[in-house]
Amino acid sequence: MRFKTLPIYFAFFVMGFEDAVGTFVGFAKVQFDLSPFIAGLLPFFTFLAYGLFAVPIGVLADRKGKKFVMVTFLFLTALGSLIPTISVSEYWYLLLGIFFLGAGNAGLQVAGNPIMRDVSAPGRYSRNLTFAQFIKSVGSNTGPYVTTLLVATFGLAWYQIFPMYFIVAVITMIMLMFLKVEERPDEQKAETASIKSSLSLLFTEKYVFLMVLGIFLYVGAEIGLNTWISTHLRENFGLDLKNMATLGLGFFLTALSIGRFLGAFLHHFISPKTHFIITSVMAFVGVLGVFANSATVVIISLVIAGLAFGNIFPTIFSILIEHMPHRSAELSGLMVMAIFGGAVVPALMGAIAEISIRLSFVLPAVISLYILILAFITRNKELHIPDKNSAKT
Repeated sequence: MRFKTLPIYFAFFVMGFEDAVGTFVGFAKVQFDLSPFIAGLLPFFTFLAYGLFAVPIGVLADRKGKKFVMVTFLFLTALGSLIPTISVSEYWYLLLGIFFLGAGNAGLQVAGNPIMRDVSAPGRYSRNLTFAQFIKSVGSNTGPYVTTLLVATFGLAWYQIFPMYFIVAVITMIMLMFLKVEERPDEQKAETASIKSSLSLLFTEKYVFLMVLGIFLYVGAEIGLNTWISTHLRENFGLDLKNMATLGLGFFLTALSIGRFLGAFLHHFISPKTHFIITSVMAFVGVLGVFANSATVVIISLVIAGLAFGNIFPTIFSILIEHMPHRSAELSGLMVMAIFGGAVVPALMGAIAEISIRLSFVLPAVISLYILILAFITRNKELHIPDKNSAKT
């Protein structure tokens, strides 16, 4: 069982590469002499791919299998890395490559999150998915770090990181091709999935709507904190880049990774529902601390929020899948589509920041309160979790 989870963990590592797109914006802006709006199309194209393709990919996973989808979209990820590897003489080459990377990652997210249930021992899905998100965060931190290291230390061009992405994607694709997965059948399923049946879940199942909305808001809040916390520290506490204004952001990102690692460990001792409530309380308290009048308190609060935020996505995802395992592919498509919230919430925070940067953090605070309420609603929901006494992975 351990061998079966290894290729899936590699796939999550590949997913994390996408987070380096934010690093590419600054480099691309300088190389192509772009306006901030045009440079900002890079992360937008990534989130656009989630919004466009996630639900159709969920239908494809239901019909062709999750492993088939992962192999197919790892090929797209490799292709997306290959385009800028060959040439970035024009900005649209880079945009095309990033769009393919976004589409590839959408497929990996849609199939990778639920297939972890198929390769996990009974009762270990939530734990393994949380640890997979930790692996993803390692990939997220590796991309920007290696990019900056190549430029600052070795004098290489920033786009020379793409061959590494290509190689890792191809290796992972080969590993998955040889992996034998017994995908759990959807015994309760009455019909083949379709885009209509997927979207109908949002309107016929109130709890599904609430959980998908939770993913949409959570991702937006996390990206919003990533985007605006340095500005908050600079404008309200006089910290600029030279004085480590990004220190709070660094603590937040590090705490996200640590939180996911610790979350996987804690799943040995507490149920997913209890874990959801604990992390939601921590997230709410942490975000409230951002409004403090002390930079030290703000940074400590960001650490608390980061430790909690690192667990919310895999917890919501695994709980909803365990609530309706017979609709796993469709639910996965809906939840990955909801990642588009990462483009919406930060933009709304930016609009509020025109009035007051501190006021803009009311939005993630309200979102954290919603997540907390959602955690208490989940207490009364039935989950189809196998007995973990026989689990080994």
